[in-house]
Amino acid sequence: MSKWALRSVLLIAILAAPAAYSEVLAPAPEDPAAGTLLGNYLSGRVARQNHDTDAAAEFYTKALEADPENEVILEQAFLLEAAAGHWDRATKLANDLVKIEPSHRFAQFLLGIDAFKRGDYKKADTHFAAARQGPIADLTSTLARAWVLEADGKHSEAFEMLDTLSNADWAQYYQRYHRALIADVAGRHRLADKSYDEAFKRSPTTLRIADAYARHAVNRNQNNLAVATLKMHMAKTAPHPLTEDLLEEIEKGGKPGLIAQNPTDGLAEVFYGIGDAVAGEGGLDMGVVYLKLALLLKPDFPLAQIALAEAYSTANKYDAEIAAFDAIPRSSPLWVNVQIQKAFALNSLKRVDEAKNLLHDIIAKNPNDVRPLDALGNIMRANERYDEALEYYDQAIALVDKPSKRDWALFYSRGVCNERLKNWPGAEADFNKALELNPDESLVLNYLGYSWVDQGMNLKQAMDYIRKAVSLKPDDGYYVDSLGWAHYRLGNMPEAVEYLERAVELRPDDPIINDHLGDAYWRVGRKLEAKYQWQQSLSLEPEDDLRGQLNAKIASGLEETTVTKSASGTVETKRKSSQ
Repeated sequence: MSKWALRSVLLIAILAAPAAYSEVLAPAPEDPAAGTLLGNYLSGRVARQNHDTDAAAEFYTKALEADPENEVILEQAFLLEAAAGHWDRATKLANDLVKIEPSHRFAQFLLGIDAFKRGDYKKADTHFAAARQGPIADLTSTLARAWVLEADGKHSEAFEMLDTLSNADWAQYYQRYHRALIADVAGRHRLADKSYDEAFKRSPTTLRIADAYARHAVNRNQNNLAVATLKMHMAKTAPHPLTEDLLEEIEKGGKPGLIAQNPTDGLAEVFYGIGDAVAGEGGLDMGVVYLKLALLLKPDFPLAQIALAEAYSTANKYDAEIAAFDAIPRSSPLWVNVQIQKAFALNSLKRVDEAKNLLHDIIAKNPNDVRPLDALGNIMRANERYDEALEYYDQAIALVDKPSKRDWALFYSRGVCNERLKNWPGAEADFNKALELNPDESLVLNYLGYSWVDQGMNLKQAMDYIRKAVSLKPDDGYYVDSLGWAHYRLGNMPEAVEYLERAVELRPDDPIINDHLGDAYWRVGRKLEAKYQWQQSLSLEPEDDLRGQLNAKIASGLEETTVTKSASGTVETKRKSSQ
């Protein structure tokens, strides 16, 4: 099952979570003098605002030392210590927290894991049973208790525990998957056969289920079934290094191990699966704690590290993202993908040359791999180093023997570089090739259509392209702006105003779109409103060339003899912001 099937229940759980969870990434006041209770508390909030979990945990722990009875500080200190992976301190705080709030989910989960690792299954079950604060906690609690029962040799009771889960689709997905995993560990192979088959039929595009089913089949000496399962999965979804590597290993006669080879692996799978889903639906701080608990159980867990890195990336915690990537061993099939994502994180930290050197190393070791070349082109393009980017896109495209639909982005990206470098014939050819490969790609339709309108070329087809882009993504402010600006350039002022007003509603923070609306207002005689929009655009920190045009328009308005040339020079900036 995809994450989308969990969307409603996850959003409910996230929105209903205590304020303490959302505060992990919340805004904070300025840092006061350190060393006092208030100083440490507010310093912790400042660190949290800057997404420095380690520092935030340190400040909250110091604040708690000054006021050990403060429940709010206790909960914050615990959550931050857990998010930072400081398990000794987090466990002590969890014990204190459950005395005040016995059903606190994360405190009970951590204490349950601690008991589980010590082999105290009765105590682990007690802690997991107490962690029932909402549908996600209830799901996690039930799955965890099933694995505790399996670890304690109570196989039948483990399956009975799974049967208590909700009949909702999102809960049944986890029931089917973990029933299969537990059956394998328990040696109930026929039940595992049936459970994997049912799980895969219902969720053939889910990587983890396809992976687990294929591994199970191989270990049952059903290699043909394993190969067929992986090929069916790969035919329905995008290529993935894990399935490609697993298929190659099986076809060569290898016998890879089960996903869950013991109850500890199974329990880690519970916290990984829930954490990945929660983080993917916007519950970043909750997701991070779930994923950290998975890694506490199973430190060598590349998928959990990648999910953690993605959560950090979403929170703009790029140093933490890189640290998560660095925990993944070179032997992993995910290594090249991880290095590419690490390069993007370095680029986000403005360490562009480091990113470039990293990708050059990957290219040298994988000269026939398009991915690092494409990534390097994208990074150079994002930094407006178009001549360098063009070179990498040329190399990447040269490696593609027969371009397919999935290769459209290479031609689009090279087209952008050609257009920025004033090679319009090359750009137009690339955009047309991208549309030949993927006729419904709105990004290309908008860019090419807008470019034609801006040059007064192929106007009917250009408008058709832009209208199609808007129909595909009606709430994309950039596309709506393109349609409004196309009407403006063609002299259709009432239509221009209509669409540009809508574009400003969708993207009120974009200086180009506000500028366009100002121009349209001026042309229909709404001159006071035009100057207001230009002032608004000026307040949004436009680039220098647009700033100069805005100042001139605010002072003198537009030349009444020209309808379509009032904003020449702004097109490239607008396109860049919408890529």
